[in-house]
Amino acid sequence: MRSSRLVISVAVIAATIGLAPGIAQAAEPVAQEPVAQGVGAPAVDLAKAAAPNLSTFKSLAERSVRKALPGAKGGVSAQQAAGNPDLALVLNAAATTAHAFDLETTVISADSTLKVTVDWGDGSTPDGMDAYGSTVLKSSHTYARLGRYTVRVTVTDPANQAEVVNDFQVMTAGSDFVAHTPTRLLDTRDGTGAVRGKVPAYGSTRVKVGGNGAIPEGVTAVALNVTVTNTTSGGHITAFAEDTERPTTSNVNFEAGQSVPNLVIVPVGKNGYVELANRGSESVDLIADVTGYFTRTDAAGYTPMTPVRFVDTREGLGTAPGQVAGQKTFGTRISGLRGVPEGITAVALNVTVTNPREAGHLSVFPGGGNVPSTSNLNFTAGQTIANSVIVPVGPDGTIDVRNGAWAGTDVIVDVVGYYSTDSKAAYMGLKPVRVLDTRDPRWTHGPLMGRGYIWQALSPGEPGIAGYVLNATVTNTAGAGFLSVAQDPNTLEQYREGRRVLPERPTASTLNWTAGKTVPNLVQAGSGKNGIVDFWNQGWDRTDLVVDIFGYYESN
Repeated sequence: MRSSRLVISVAVIAATIGLAPGIAQAAEPVAQEPVAQGVGAPAVDLAKAAAPNLSTFKSLAERSVRKALPGAKGGVSAQQAAGNPDLALVLNAAATTAHAFDLETTVISADSTLKVTVDWGDGSTPDGMDAYGSTVLKSSHTYARLGRYTVRVTVTDPANQAEVVNDFQVMTAGSDFVAHTPTRLLDTRDGTGAVRGKVPAYGSTRVKVGGNGAIPEGVTAVALNVTVTNTTSGGHITAFAEDTERPTTSNVNFEAGQSVPNLVIVPVGKNGYVELANRGSESVDLIADVTGYFTRTDAAGYTPMTPVRFVDTREGLGTAPGQVAGQKTFGTRISGLRGVPEGITAVALNVTVTNPREAGHLSVFPGGGNVPSTSNLNFTAGQTIANSVIVPVGPDGTIDVRNGAWAGTDVIVDVVGYYSTDSKAAYMGLKPVRVLDTRDPRWTHGPLMGRGYIWQALSPGEPGIAGYVLNATVTNTAGAGFLSVAQDPNTLEQYREGRRVLPERPTASTLNWTAGKTVPNLVQAGSGKNGIVDFWNQGWDRTDLVVDIFGYYESN
């Protein structure tokens, strides 16, 4: 059984010529292949970040229960049946992946031929092993579904007509997703979920998640749309589990006068709270809306997709052509189209607003549902802005999108993945880790150049890793552009040996920027066949790129 270990390495490749960027427009082939700009920092080991989720379980020898086998067959005497009096078992299990465990069985016994059986508690065929005397046995098992299981180990000594049983409960490490109707949990402007009033500079506020309304106690992580507003200076917001060390990563970056949303998938503390820290020099208002949570019981797994465009109002894809009028809603079908199966519970999107005629906000919610008080992205007149969205689908497999402004705007919706009971990949949260920062010479040799891409090996050679939860931030932007994130067709060996093929330039946008702006967005990126992800600068001008990883999806 492999260990749950992610390895990150990075390199930068810069294109020298190309076409001017547009909002998620297809690019013509470049006339000249990109040339290598440099390599990044040494690989980063994420095993330590995953360790808190890889629990261990133990059952001591004192819990062993002994019984005599029925009847002393073959002339076995009562004295023989009472033999091997110290026969006992010590059990140690360690989670190795989202669904799997390694089990170490320590047998304490006199010199005798033994039979050992492991029942994993999920209805699968028990594992049988032969042993002799005191020994240590190793075994592994992968559960098809998440949950709590009773593992029972039995050792039989036929010669002494004795049997000893020891058992304990284990809990799988991964978490499945439960969709939740978009609901506001925090609004410091009116006192929803917290004391009314701005979060002070370098202060923080808490969001009650576990045990709040329909959200049960004991959830492991939550999908929140966090919005910062009424800002008077620049800064960033960091989301993390209450009573844990605040990470050095960021989730939402803002400037004075901005209202900025970003989706976060963040661990929930033991008492059910998430903490939001204001790392700016002035106070801000914070809003947090929930769209789902993760739990260590069988629910919906995740399936990543190469981004697929489902809606573009500029050309009438997925809805009527033309801008969405102010205060109007349109619906679009997701289930059963373009590679998305029927029966999904929620969908992961990247939603972009472009050409808005005035300031406003956009709300995405289950098809046929009531218009929520929540928002998914905020925009100003003329702004192009994107945000990651996870939203439940309605009973008919549709979602609704409402323009909360009083004037029209164009809307683009790309599907990046979906959640369903048939999807196998479970979420594994990490202690957030910064895996790339082009401002830091330890990572790369300078900014990401225009029309170039950075390849980043996140889990090369790791079968079962389906995708990653990342936060991408562009900063020090020299001009307008947009970022695309795609799976890379090359192996790590191809890059190391100089045999890589030029990846096809993607067309979908992940985030958009203008000169001098700092823009973040959550990215749910698929791992592809080789565990390498590409970040493309689709603009003409250079930009710095910062990438943090918060977790990954694992199917075994």
